[in-house]
Amino acid sequence: MWSYKKITNKVKKKVSVMKKYESLTIGHISLDFNIDYLDHQIVELGGAVIYSSASAYALGHKVGAVTKLAPQDKDRLRALVLPTEDIFCIDSPTSTSIRNKYFTADKERRECKCLSRGAPFTLADIPEVESDIYHFAGLIYGDYEDGLIPELAKKGKIAVDVQGFLRHADKTDGHMYFEDWKDKRKLMPYIHFLKTDAAEAEILTGQKDRVTAAKMFYDWGAKEIVITHNTEVLAYDGKTVYTCPIKARNLSGRSGRGDTTFAAYITERNLADAYTALLWATATVSAKMETPGAYQGSRADVQNYIHEFYKEFSL
Repeated sequence: MWSYKKITNKVKKKVSVMKKYESLTIGHISLDFNIDYLDHQIVELGGAVIYSSASAYALGHKVGAVTKLAPQDKDRLRALVLPTEDIFCIDSPTSTSIRNKYFTADKERRECKCLSRGAPFTLADIPEVESDIYHFAGLIYGDYEDGLIPELAKKGKIAVDVQGFLRHADKTDGHMYFEDWKDKRKLMPYIHFLKTDAAEAEILTGQKDRVTAAKMFYDWGAKEIVITHNTEVLAYDGKTVYTCPIKARNLSGRSGRGDTTFAAYITERNLADAYTALLWATATVSAKMETPGAYQGSRADVQNYIHEFYKEFSL
């Protein structure tokens, strides 16, 4: 049985012993109403913070998660696979909830509506811990207060999934739409790891070619770029463009594809070069996509997946 009160109280006082994480993932847990192309509805918990923290944790990394929930919604914490002592939950007047209507079997086309949203994350919400990476795993523009990226860049590397800075929710009807990030050029130099999908990369750069877009992001100041596509994942470290194919045998676990990939990549980069990190990240997401929900395998499982399906790649 979860002790929600214990988790919440932990962030109201200083952490007595400074904890150290490889990555601290910051984002909202969303109650999602997912309707497939046949109009079948599934209600489930989602959010980049869930999928991201799960994949990095499965690979054996020390990961913390910061989220905000209304007190009556604390049961959503069950979706996080992390140990309770590594979950930091802050009270919010409301929680995030999103309705997703998919129009194709591969879930590449969808219409989203924001039903409610949690309060923005502020500097005061960040626990007094050490972290190599501060991972912005947002869902909607406005999830973070202005100035949070530069402040946390003083403490560690910044990893940004641009979904939380491109996807907006209409204030009247909740309709969600994408538009360019007005502060991209100002904030890009603070970002070490930048993640987009192919469509988001085009919104930001105007370029359909993913390699061209990745090099533009690097020129703007980002140190490493990850761009996901339904066929492959691309990584660029400023010197070499690497690509690795997605080899999932089915799409039953399509939700959270990019989140799984990015978190695996940035934490693996603490151990290895970009080529090796990309291989581990792509194998992790390929395995994850074959089963609904956040990835709950192990590092050994991913290594076995690599040996079976990525024989042309060498570790």
